[in-house]
Amino acid sequence: MANYTNDPRIVLTLDAGGTNMVFSAMKGGEFIVDPITLPSNAADLDLCLGTMVTGFRAVIWKLKEDNEQPSAISFAFPGPADYPNGIIGGYLPNFPSFRDGVALGPYLSAEFGLPVFINNDGDLYAYGEALGGLLPEINARLEQAGSSKRYRNLIGYTFGTGLGIGTVINGELNRGDNSCVETFCLPHTDNHDIIVEDGASIRAVKRVYRQLSGDNDSTLEPKDIFDIAEGTRAGDQEAARKSFETMGRVAGDAMATAVTLIDGLIVIGGGITAAKKYIMPGLLEMLRSKMHTLAGDELNRVQMKVYDLDNEAEFEQFIKGDERKIKVYGSDREVTYDPQKRIGVAISKLGASKAISLGAYSFALNQLDKMK
Repeated sequence: MANYTNDPRIVLTLDAGGTNMVFSAMKGGEFIVDPITLPSNAADLDLCLGTMVTGFRAVIWKLKEDNEQPSAISFAFPGPADYPNGIIGGYLPNFPSFRDGVALGPYLSAEFGLPVFINNDGDLYAYGEALGGLLPEINARLEQAGSSKRYRNLIGYTFGTGLGIGTVINGELNRGDNSCVETFCLPHTDNHDIIVEDGASIRAVKRVYRQLSGDNDSTLEPKDIFDIAEGTRAGDQEAARKSFETMGRVAGDAMATAVTLIDGLIVIGGGITAAKKYIMPGLLEMLRSKMHTLAGDELNRVQMKVYDLDNEAEFEQFIKGDERKIKVYGSDREVTYDPQKRIGVAISKLGASKAISLGAYSFALNQLDKMK
């Protein structure tokens, strides 16, 4: 995977929210323009597209003051979408004016004469973590410890309004053939007729707390429920803790399916991960759970051994593995062999917003390099 931390090219970025849009520019993996925030006007297509043009033009004007020119535009936008072709359309609650289909990428490319790259935020989150977050950090620590083990696959999960996912396979972002790499619609572990996102999101934590505590205060947010769990705010402490534990368990069930197919590290981001002390036990419990054959044999739900990479004692065991020397048959030669299949889970140190921005920036430069 290319490292763009010293790259001189500039990429225009956009944080597209249903209320506000935040415009900026990145170079060398860092923001170089103070953010420009404008109202999204998401319900009116003409006004919304006009906002995008105004915002990007304002950033370009700032760059011209420093004799700088952008090389591309790259950002995350909610789907459904045909991301490779830059077309947004379908059920978008935060951008209702896009429901009938909008060729957003081609429009902006024609307007500014620049390549435009649009992706799902979960995809860009995973890509940012793969290039400048968890993946290089773990591989560097493995190398430092003298281990030959290296990782090239990563699953990135964002916990928030929804349950976002992105996957990087062999160093490349996996966008799928239909821009539809998702697990939010997997079945809820406690009710297979309900989607997992309804049990692993902000609304899930709020709902479970209300159900368990009998407190129907709809103004309580996850931060309030966390404070209750910590005992720094009045409320049902046990229900608060259980609401996060339930979210972790439900999310862990979805992750077990994903990591069984992808076989790589898992990194989790989103503001709600501040409650990780209550989320992670249930999540790890599901990843480490057992299954059985009809004959009664017991096996691991995830065939790889799962480590909590934020636990120093577990991390040391993860690094160590089970490396040994074995002889090559018919000779005196020896080769190094580590039979332990293992993956790890960690909370993002970059943070979701930074990782998404880095992913958008790096994705654009990677695509530009492929165009050469």
